Parts: sequence; structure tokens; C-alpha cells
Amino acid sequence: MKTAILDIKNLHATVEGKEILKGLDLTILPGEVHAIMGPNGAGKSTLGAVLTGRPGYEVTEGTVLFCGRNIFEMSPEERAWAGLFLSFQYPIEIPGVTYTNFIKAALAAKRKAQGLEPLKGGDFLKLLKEKLAFVKMSPDFAKREVNVGFSGGEKKRAEIFQMAMLEPTLSILDETDSGLDVDALKIVADGVKALRTEETSTIIITHYHKLLEYIVPDVVHILKGGRIVKTGTRELVDIIESDGFDKF
Repeated sequence: MKTAILDIKNLHATVEGKEILKGLDLTILPGEVHAIMGPNGAGKSTLGAVLTGRPGYEVTEGTVLFCGRNIFEMSPEERAWAGLFLSFQYPIEIPGVTYTNFIKAALAAKRKAQGLEPLKGGDFLKLLKEKLAFVKMSPDFAKREVNVGFSGGEKKRAEIFQMAMLEPTLSILDETDSGLDVDALKIVADGVKALRTEETSTIIITHYHKLLEYIVPDVVHILKGGRIVKTGTRELVDIIESDGFDKF
């Protein structure tokens, strides 16, 4: 039997004293794509924040194992180095830092944590160009400051580019489809599907069904009131589309 990439049991978490997650259970195996859907305020983005160690979120009960390790004994940096990746709903701008320098530093930090030497300059540039082509972005993109002046679609494609460069074990896409037109949505979906392997997994957090028409999840969860109240297959998405979340 495969060891779970993510194993969450009875997770409770608060933000500013308010309990948001109220006993969440979730298990994700290697190779699986899980979609987490739910209304506003259900706790979807809070789950991503708790898993990646964002400050301000307090875990009051429960356990989370990431590749067999207690995630709460790991700093946010250690979680990232171990292969946990979060695609932000609203990616931030970093003026003065080019994407080349940003991703070079991130990749070097991950390789150092794995006991590997940094990539040589030529090898890094070759990989950079390969992954930029993969997400259909111009090589000039690497010279731009991180997310500065980017359209919504460019920001989301840039995050898929980061995924391609860093090759995470578990990718959490927090409403990556928010604000995307159809063309950008397809590029993001194609990138996620192409990066899928038997050893890695993905969580797609979304309100809507559109992205899940391009990336068909293995499992769909409905998160409501801080708990997963229903788990099923892709057919759950159609029920949500026709009846809404009030049905659950």
C-alpha cells in the first residue's frame, strides 16, 4: 500500500481567535488530484495557509503528516524544501527582483536542503528556457520583476512555471482559476496535467467547475463549515453546478 503524501486527521485551526477549521480529515495518495470545493468562508484557503505554515493561523487540535513527517515540526521553509508548494490566490509583487534571480534562489535553497549542489549557470539557463516554453511564456519573461505589471493570467502562468522549475511533491492551487480567461485557463490546466506524475499529487481549491472541466480530479471534496461534508467523484461537480452548495 502506498504511503500517503498528506494525511490530515481532526484538524482544528483558528484565525484571530475564530475557529475556521473544525475537525477536517483528508488523505491524499501519490499520483492523485483532489478538488476541494465550497462556499466562501468554508475554510478552503485557511487549509492551504495552515499546511504551508502561514503566520497568524493557530492549530488547536489534530495531526498532519506530510510524506510521513509531522508538518507542524517543520518551518515554512522546510515544508517548501520538502516539496510543498502553494499557488496563491493573489500572487504578490516583488519589485526589484527578476524572475531569473527569484527562481534561481528558490531552486538553490531546495537543492541545498536535499544535499545537492546548485545547478551550474548553463544548466540553470537551459532548464529555465525549457520550463518557460512549457508554459508558453517568452524568454523575456525571466527578465521581468516578479509579478510587477503582470496581468491576472500572467501571474497564474508564472506560478505554474514555478511549479515546473521546483517539481513539488504536493501542489496546492488556491483558486488558480480566479479571474482567468479561457485561453489562460487552458494553459494553466495543460501545465498542471503535464506536471502530473505517479509520485506527486495536487490539491485544487476552487469555487467553480470550469477548471475541473480541463483537469479531471480523482476525488472531489465539499468543504463546508470547516469540515469535509461530502466526498465523491467528478460527478459531485455537476451536482454543485446544478444545485449549489446548499444541497450538502
